[in-house]
Amino acid sequence: MDKLKITGKTALHGSINIPGAKNAALPIMVASLLSENGLLLKNLPVLQDISTMKLLLESFRIKIKHINSQTFFNSSNIKNHIANYDLVRKMRASILVLGPLIARFKRAKISLPGGCAIGTRPIDIHLTGLEKLGVTFSTENGFIFGEVKKNLVGAIINLSFPSVGATENIMMAASLAEGKTIITNAAREPEIEDLAKCLNNMGAKIAGAGTAQMRIEGVKSLIKTDHSIISDRIVAGTYVIAAIMLNNKFKISNIDPKLLSTPLKVLQNMGAKLDIGNDYITVLPSNTIKGTTLETKPYPGFPTDLQAQIMALMSIAKGQSQIKEKIFENRFMHVSELNRLGANITIKNDTAYIEGEQKLKGAQVMASDLRASVSLVLAGLCAEGETTINRVYHLDRGYEKIEEILGKCGCKITRIK
Repeated sequence: MDKLKITGKTALHGSINIPGAKNAALPIMVASLLSENGLLLKNLPVLQDISTMKLLLESFRIKIKHINSQTFFNSSNIKNHIANYDLVRKMRASILVLGPLIARFKRAKISLPGGCAIGTRPIDIHLTGLEKLGVTFSTENGFIFGEVKKNLVGAIINLSFPSVGATENIMMAASLAEGKTIITNAAREPEIEDLAKCLNNMGAKIAGAGTAQMRIEGVKSLIKTDHSIISDRIVAGTYVIAAIMLNNKFKISNIDPKLLSTPLKVLQNMGAKLDIGNDYITVLPSNTIKGTTLETKPYPGFPTDLQAQIMALMSIAKGQSQIKEKIFENRFMHVSELNRLGANITIKNDTAYIEGEQKLKGAQVMASDLRASVSLVLAGLCAEGETTINRVYHLDRGYEKIEEILGKCGCKITRIK
């Protein structure tokens, strides 16, 4: 497995353009299953999860063609409705094919999905919502079987938790259902809005995306369209935190700062100096970064996907900090590895207690999941000496060639095969 070797205490200079958002791209790629007329996507990031999703879609006989920097998905000749374990085990987002396959072909068979080991992340919310549309499910030998006898029928669906994946799965299926579907307690993330925008361009009738109540009027079929993926707010937030930790002037471009309004407010309250424009965030050197208390919440609250990164910052900030993790019960697995680098973090139930002003020192560490991986990169950049991060395949799922991007900006970071 690849490793990253980082020499700490280096400068960070220049700027970074933020690529397309992984968490927006994956469901939009899946939306190609809903139409036989094709979908042209722009701004797809170059990530392992994107490659895995392409392989999964190709297993259904979708033809994927790359045209310059664009990607065309042709699903006019789908022959298969089974998502096998070898592909699905690599990525939780694989469950998103369930709703679209059933909506278009009345049946689907999918292996229980895998992905990062950061919690149970049950798919019950997905299944309960799709059942309200008329789907019957059964499980056997690690597979979920779903089918509907005639057509999906619109319904009122109240989600027990504003799950992003369940909201996406249901809204895609409901787009081809008979009648009206109302989703209450829907996820409000920007990636939901981006999916709705793409689906509406395909001819769907979705209103209320980005609010807690969505209304979907089913249509008989969808048309060909093109769509540009929004930029990745989590990647942008990661690089903002990196620049704050290294205390260098650094520009993060091609990002709508409104997508990061809560994290940016938290960072400013900690003492970060930020110049925020319409499509950029420039980090300026600050005098003192102080600790704070926060709680992860569904959007527009503080995102769980930036929790590990801001914990690395809190480890060197002045004073004490606390983070209560309310989304995933196992998302503190990076704590022991940050402590190996010299952090002083303790866990009690769902709360991490961080003693700041620690002098981080390089060490051998192990990545446990995607966001944990990048928190170790940030800590390694600030540590004295050399840090080696093992199992960085997690990192490649969400960050494009991070060693090349940061290397061009002055950081000493190399990949070891």
